[in-house]
Amino acid sequence: MSEAGVKDDGVPPGLRIAGAWSWRLVAIAGALGVFFYLVSYLRLLVIPLLVATLLSALLVPLKNWLVRHRWPKWLAVTVAELGTLIIVAALIYLVVAQVRAGFGDLRDQTVTSVHDLRVWLTGPPFNLSDSEISGYINQALSLLQTDSSVLLSGAVSVGSTVTELFAGVLLTLFSTLFILIDGERIWAWIVRIFPKRSRQALDGAGHAGWLTLQNFIKVQILVASIDAIGIGAGAAILQLPLAIPIAVLVFLGSFIPVIGAVATGALAVFIALIYNGWVVALIMLGIVLLVQQIEGHVLQPLVMGTAVKVHPLAVVLAVAGGSVVAGIPGALFAVPVVAVLNVMVGYIARGEWRTPSPIPATATAKAKDTPLE
Repeated sequence: MSEAGVKDDGVPPGLRIAGAWSWRLVAIAGALGVFFYLVSYLRLLVIPLLVATLLSALLVPLKNWLVRHRWPKWLAVTVAELGTLIIVAALIYLVVAQVRAGFGDLRDQTVTSVHDLRVWLTGPPFNLSDSEISGYINQALSLLQTDSSVLLSGAVSVGSTVTELFAGVLLTLFSTLFILIDGERIWAWIVRIFPKRSRQALDGAGHAGWLTLQNFIKVQILVASIDAIGIGAGAAILQLPLAIPIAVLVFLGSFIPVIGAVATGALAVFIALIYNGWVVALIMLGIVLLVQQIEGHVLQPLVMGTAVKVHPLAVVLAVAGGSVVAGIPGALFAVPVVAVLNVMVGYIARGEWRTPSPIPATATAKAKDTPLE
């Protein structure tokens, strides 16, 4: 078509540009949809692999440090992985032992608190009668019975869920082990899949993303520790039972940004309400909110923002979007995925990979420091 024909086709230039961008955006959206579908379909493989990657980001520096101090590689890998298993098992045992020791008392206190609540509802300002309270309880029970089929199906699926969980744990352990042992060759194989012209850019971007992931996991452990110490110490000062399990659960929950520590901190408020009444519960709520304010306004902007180079608004949106798409796993992995992609895209866009590097690409030679080792 001639230039005159192009100008006289009756399509405004702005609409032509919008149409060109539209089909590209539709293609990108379709590709993302297929990608997320595959991730959801293969979640039993994807989630353990992502967990193993986070663990490896924490354990690879330890393994490398041991190797630099003349430890045999097999011993360094063994100490790193077994040490992690021992620490996790010790935390779980501590929580289970504390809960078992205080379960009877917690049950009795719960029954007493429910009785006190019933007495409070019968007095002013509610002035409910026993029959009205019983009617509300019966309505709740009828709703529960109406959904009994759903509960039954959920109970039937427990066996498969436990099996999937066990398989996921084994897959996580094996993936972490092989990343620690042979992470360099795994990364080199991934790089070699891509065209030769893009290998240097991908290798450099992967290295930058791996360093960001290491910074993220280190800072996240620091933030989780501060949350656990703050809320756990508050529970201990208020002489709440199960203060140690509360601190451990807050530590684990803090790995889900924004909502994790709040959800686990609510457990401390509930226990304070059951054991010590609403005054102590309000004090415990104030402690939880204070710790969260320190995390949100000091630790996240200054420490986490510097480590992962992601704006706090992007963190909140990533967690919200991840939770909508994939629930708790999505909220857990949203921030590290966004942080790593942000660094990798920025590295490629800046063109730093075009400058000669004294370290050869891992796809063609063995590097001293690669994204996985």
